[in-house]
Amino acid sequence: MPRGRSATYDDQRELILAQAAQLFARSGYPATSMNQVAEACGLSKATLYHYYKDKSSLLISIAETHVSKLAALVAEEEASTQTDEERLRRFIYRIVEEYAGAQDAHRVLTDDVRFLEEADRERVLDKEREVVAGFARAVSALRPGAPSDDLAKPLTMLLFGMINWMFTWMKPNGRLDHAAIAPIVADLFLGGIGAVKSPDYAAIAAVKAAMEAQATQGSSDSVIQ
Repeated sequence: MPRGRSATYDDQRELILAQAAQLFARSGYPATSMNQVAEACGLSKATLYHYYKDKSSLLISIAETHVSKLAALVAEEEASTQTDEERLRRFIYRIVEEYAGAQDAHRVLTDDVRFLEEADRERVLDKEREVVAGFARAVSALRPGAPSDDLAKPLTMLLFGMINWMFTWMKPNGRLDHAAIAPIVADLFLGGIGAVKSPDYAAIAAVKAAMEAQATQGSSDSVIQ
């Protein structure tokens, strides 16, 4: 009977991906070597190649892992029972929350996918299109004429324009964190500048606690991790 992979194997892969994403985000994919990745991980180059055969496979894994998480959360929210506005607000909150913990991976997805081979690049882009399509459906549902709204895609891209570049200006330890900014984005997008309210930090903390509890419950109920 073949032996399964140990938990430490998966943990090591995660460490390698995190360190590689950080290096790619800071220095750029072309300027980063496998030697640098190995050094950042505290591994020999031979050990690194045991996990990833080359730099391209690292880039593929970083991009696919990140975009697959985004696609999964969109699918999860689309399957839930909510009002149309609640669904779009949840989309915004959850994708901003995901970006908060994956800024390096998101920068890699934004900047470095162009370095992939065509088939790999298209696979990643197809996942990105799934995410955009899910958001566009949520936007369209809030507009007259849904679901054949020809402005849903442009409006969705404007929404992503607000979200995607937060990592360029938000301070990691600032008072206005990702949990606080997500409702502001939703208010601005849905109601215009006059609808934006100052963050209710107590309410934000309560929402974060509820979502963390929900995520923990979902993890314990899941059969396949």
